[in-house]
Amino acid sequence: MTLAPAPAFAAQTTKKEPVDCEQVKCIALTFDDGPGQYAGTLLDTLKKNGAKATFFLEGQYVKSRPAFVKRMAAEGHELGNHSYSHPDFTKSDAGKIKSEIQKTQDAVKKAAGVEPKLLRPPYGLADVQVSDIASEFGMPMILWTAGSEDWSSKNVQAIQKQTLAVAKPNGIILMHDWVKQTVDGMPALIKTLKNKGYHLVTVSDVVKSEELEAGDIFPVPAGWEN
Repeated sequence: MTLAPAPAFAAQTTKKEPVDCEQVKCIALTFDDGPGQYAGTLLDTLKKNGAKATFFLEGQYVKSRPAFVKRMAAEGHELGNHSYSHPDFTKSDAGKIKSEIQKTQDAVKKAAGVEPKLLRPPYGLADVQVSDIASEFGMPMILWTAGSEDWSSKNVQAIQKQTLAVAKPNGIILMHDWVKQTVDGMPALIKTLKNKGYHLVTVSDVVKSEELEAGDIFPVPAGWEN
């Protein structure tokens, strides 16, 4: 018995009209250090709620959990580069930084057929050297407007309360898909954000009007211009 191929339109079901974040209330949930072991459950929740997210992936986990990465891309989420093994780039030499970024680019390309276009440096730490290297890779650096503090509290209610407290239009929220309580609390959190009028979109949707160039950092950290 041979199975008939899926109809061509099936691949298009996750495609939607782009959201204009200058016209509607947007927020970008971002998940670092993954794909974590609970990523499948998180993806189920996002799909059920028609929500998009951005995953800043570590190459070492891309290599060990490639199916999650492939699914993230297939379901319309944004994939970002968060290094291969999470070293502090500001304490690393140029060769190390380039290797960390390239190995993750290669791992994501192998898993999902796409390459990340955004870099989130480990710990959110960057300097002029990191900026120059990000520029060589053609990538802006994305930090966050606020964090859920999920890695610290590991409590569903605390994560929800903190996220709602810092949510704002065009906010970029730092979360982690390896924190089980984050994933457990996501259905209710998404529902509340939607009830508050938010569209859950990717980082690129949120920063579109910023016209970021390779090597730029956003949001700009205090003292970065000095």
